[in-house]
Amino acid sequence: MTFNFWGEVPTDVKAASANKIALLLRLGLGSVFLVGGWWKLSRAIDAAQSEALVTKYMAANGYINSFFDEYLFSGPDPFLTPLAFLTLLSAFELLSGIALLAGVFVRALSFIYAFLLWSFVIALPVVTVSGLESEVSSHFSPALLVQIRDIGLSGMCFILFALGSGSYSVDQRFLKRGMAPEQVNWNHYGLLLRLSVAAVFIVGGFFAGYGHIKSFVDIPVLLVAIGLVLASGHATRLAAIAAFAVIAWYSVGKLSFDATLWNNLNAIKREFAFLAAGWVLYAYQGGRAFRLDALFKSPMKTILGKSQQA
Repeated sequence: MTFNFWGEVPTDVKAASANKIALLLRLGLGSVFLVGGWWKLSRAIDAAQSEALVTKYMAANGYINSFFDEYLFSGPDPFLTPLAFLTLLSAFELLSGIALLAGVFVRALSFIYAFLLWSFVIALPVVTVSGLESEVSSHFSPALLVQIRDIGLSGMCFILFALGSGSYSVDQRFLKRGMAPEQVNWNHYGLLLRLSVAAVFIVGGFFAGYGHIKSFVDIPVLLVAIGLVLASGHATRLAAIAAFAVIAWYSVGKLSFDATLWNNLNAIKREFAFLAAGWVLYAYQGGRAFRLDALFKSPMKTILGKSQQA
């Protein structure tokens, strides 16, 4: 592919480029699951830290609401305990991260996580009743907004599932599977990728300051601008550079010499995937589907599709 910063936006990518895109997304997502899995598992199997881990997840401002608490752990003889559940989940997450980094079972794992990541949204305990004064510390913003980064990660997983295992993968090199299609319609997957990143910036900008809403910098208008430009499909490379820079700045700011290596990595684990996505959008842009100019020029055709020719 000939590089031109302001040049033609590609509508298709060949298998070689699709493999590179899959590699970047695979490494980003694999890092998320490797770090998150080990951080939780190391605490779950440590008697001195396991109770604190369970408390963190089961608290009113944790990650498991009363519905899933009753569904998973209720009854006189429950099949699972919270600690057993967290141990199994974190072990699976750790193994998934290792597998993705190595490039094995990539399509299967990306398909599973594309849906599993949404469970973190529906399991989050939230209190959003208007006028209700709660004495319990909980999440007071809608779960979809709090977990918007996981929604973005889900979009990346769908793209990885479609593209295959990518370059330098065990799947392709040794098992002869997970090959990318010879020609990939980048309009579809580029749209999904740019919206997966844009949503995080738009939510972080418009709802900056609300409880547990992730805003990378204290300049909401900048976040909104980056998100809207990405969503528009225009100047994607410029927006991708800005998104990458903002996330990198945020990540560096989260690091602390007083924290352990794994605590530092866990604090920015999701950002690894969004940095990878920003790199992909810079290199390959976001396709031509649902671009702003098309919506203005031919709104009916863009939204409803082409009409049948007489």
